[in-house]
Amino acid sequence: MSYVIGVDLGTSAVKVLLLDGSGKVAAEASRDYPLFHEHSGWSEQRPDDWVNGTVEALRELAERSGVSPDEIEGLSFSGQMHGLVLLDAAGNPVRNAILWNDTRTTAECREIESLVGKDRLLTITRNPALEGFTLPKILWVRKHEPEVFARAVSFLLPKDYLRYRLTGALHMDYSDAAGTLLLDVANKRWSSDVLEAVSLPASFAPPLVESQALTGTLLPERAAAAGLNADTKVFAGGADNACGAIGSGILQEGLTMCSIGTSGVILSYEATSGNDFRGKVHFFNHGKENAFYAMGVTLAAGYSLSWFKQTFAKGESFDELLQGVGDVKPGAKGLLFTPYLVGERTPHADSVIRGSFIGIDGSHERVHFARAVMEGITFSLNESVDMFRQAGKTVDTIISIGGGASNPVWLQMQADIFNAEVVSLENEQGPGLGAAMLAAYGCGWFDSLEACAELFVKRASVYKPDPAAVDAYGGLFRIYQDVYASTRALNEGLQAYRNS
Repeated sequence: MSYVIGVDLGTSAVKVLLLDGSGKVAAEASRDYPLFHEHSGWSEQRPDDWVNGTVEALRELAERSGVSPDEIEGLSFSGQMHGLVLLDAAGNPVRNAILWNDTRTTAECREIESLVGKDRLLTITRNPALEGFTLPKILWVRKHEPEVFARAVSFLLPKDYLRYRLTGALHMDYSDAAGTLLLDVANKRWSSDVLEAVSLPASFAPPLVESQALTGTLLPERAAAAGLNADTKVFAGGADNACGAIGSGILQEGLTMCSIGTSGVILSYEATSGNDFRGKVHFFNHGKENAFYAMGVTLAAGYSLSWFKQTFAKGESFDELLQGVGDVKPGAKGLLFTPYLVGERTPHADSVIRGSFIGIDGSHERVHFARAVMEGITFSLNESVDMFRQAGKTVDTIISIGGGASNPVWLQMQADIFNAEVVSLENEQGPGLGAAMLAAYGCGWFDSLEACAELFVKRASVYKPDPAAVDAYGGLFRIYQDVYASTRALNEGLQAYRNS
């Protein structure tokens, strides 16, 4: 029997999956690595922690599965988007990686708008200059760490650095490159206009490839450490959201995905680059060749619930934390939460705004706060659903993946707030499954990703919206939408005190 591996390089851990030809998970393993927040709004990791963690997880996977390395044909990757890894001439990182959820680069975003022009930037990259993207991070390092930047000759994104360390070859796929603010998204090439405007040489950007492209085989020393054969095929892979879409079967018009991980995403398939949302939502290249997707992002989705647990229920499981949440009626007894813990992305591109609990009174217990956090995350995601509908897209079936798909109460909550049928998956493995599917397609097991999805992506339960809950959430959502404007000035005033 033949197998493929999907490597999902997340923000808090790397997860590796071994799948057989039917799409069944034969084994899985993971490794955590640290996240560094030296200052408010900063978020960094050590790139080689990803490499070491992945190699260890692959070795565990090989040992636990009992599968012969000869039977493992290939592997591919899903990776956290936007993170900056600067490389010197020897191919080594010159500093820690700056991650997608780092918000230090507001000034650099304004600089990019000035140098390129807001409208020109949207026309080329299909996205506005936001703190999370890669190009502002490059300019920040150049401005604030000139001696460090002087050593840098190129850059990679997180999963591309991991793949480089495994194969020795430098590449970046289109779906991840689309999140750098340097790619001409419609024409699938690095933008010479943007590079020239920000004074970066064309050689600074790595070669571009399709997500299913064969990028080499494993270096002998890495293969030995991972317990795999050196001739194992390595495919480019894709951005986590693109791979999440593939692993959810979002491969045709009319399908929408909700992903709740550390961040949260509402993603809609686009067959062409024709739709222009003018930066209101993100527009990126899909992991499927010559396709695209539009996407709204909540920066602190699952992170908000993790923060709440760590702060108010340390030592308890999520099951213990959420016990009784399903018995609380919509609205959590008039308690509202906005998940702006690290700023927000959609529809408010604001690195200064912070979260709020609104409406606290003496009758509220912890279970009401927990319910409010779950509802607030879902309200934030619903802002993207609302924008897609306003743009004329039909959103009536949503495939839900990630942490939000592991809790039936949350799945029903999504159906009620989104006012759409929400589908959970039988084999929900999110981006890791999408990465494995790219490897299976790259190995020639299927003639298309759609054919692979027919076998690998299996639907489970369907949650239908409850009319009474839909009505209640409709009113609460309008109140939720008012909180941003009501608290924006207050958070601007508080910003000076955050690092004191």
